[in-house]
Amino acid sequence: MSHVAHRIEEEAREGAEEKARKIIALAIQRCAVDQTSESAVSVVPIPSEDVKGRIIGREGRNIRTFEQLSGTDLIIDDTPEAVVVSCFDPVRRETARLALQNLVNDGRIHPARIEEMLGRAKLEVQAKMREAAESACAEANVRLPKPIMEVFGRLLYRTSYGQNILKHSVEMAKLAASIAAELGADVQVAKRAALLHDIGKALDHDHEGTHVDLGVELMKRHRESDAVIRAAGEHHMDVTQMTSLESVIVQIADAISSARPGARRENVEIYIKRLENLEKIADSFSGVEKSYAIQAGREVRIVVKPEQVDDLASLRLARDVAQRIQEEMTYPGEIKITVIRETRATEIAR
Repeated sequence: MSHVAHRIEEEAREGAEEKARKIIALAIQRCAVDQTSESAVSVVPIPSEDVKGRIIGREGRNIRTFEQLSGTDLIIDDTPEAVVVSCFDPVRRETARLALQNLVNDGRIHPARIEEMLGRAKLEVQAKMREAAESACAEANVRLPKPIMEVFGRLLYRTSYGQNILKHSVEMAKLAASIAAELGADVQVAKRAALLHDIGKALDHDHEGTHVDLGVELMKRHRESDAVIRAAGEHHMDVTQMTSLESVIVQIADAISSARPGARRENVEIYIKRLENLEKIADSFSGVEKSYAIQAGREVRIVVKPEQVDDLASLRLARDVAQRIQEEMTYPGEIKITVIRETRATEIAR
């Protein structure tokens, strides 16, 4: 009987994996996206080096006025024909960039004109964000209340590893809707939760707390349904147990959108350090002869000493390495752990 039960379990597992692959592949095919990695522009080109002096102003009054009113820092150095706008808040940085560009084009740079241009740029950026939010909701076929729309539009200037968060959210909504339809889940809940899952990132520069907590608080304040709030709030693996199928779908859509090739870019130093950390974790276990991080960090292959690690210990080693990686590292998508135990018998015929 145990043999029959084991066979049925294996067949069910194989069938589930095949069906899951088909559902995910279908969702990806329906959501063929062509966007490239983006980042907020913070460099303002200037026509000549003389403009730098006018931006600074007599005794630095222009640059001080600009920085105080805009809440940003202007970096004016030896870089030819360029001024850098620095600020952690992407909306504030974009407003300052636009205002400075208009000041350079206008040619009249003085405190009163700076204040006027910053006011115009702020209105223009707000209009762009509102238009982008409306366009995103129309593309995802989701209606949002006006207060949430105002916050949602701020994601136009928010990026994560070069991926635009607004486009990422729309992409996720489409993926979640497709997967939910195939699984018989609530399509509207999955789609709405996927669209709003990262809305807290529009607030995390001005408020304390994680983007998940800020997003959940915002949705509660504007009376989103409990199902949507749960599914959106559980999209990271920091919950002990998922409370709904829609939560799992949102997490899957997030992994597909963020981990697909070309979606995000990484700093070279961070990328290399992650590969080194993967190998370091694997090498820390006893019986490991050598480890290799391959497939751009998507897989770790561990070669063990066969005289020290038997077949059962190999299974435990793969599980323990995976657990350590989950606890100690941050990474997109999944990392496959493969343990290789090879024995060789050599004899010489004379």
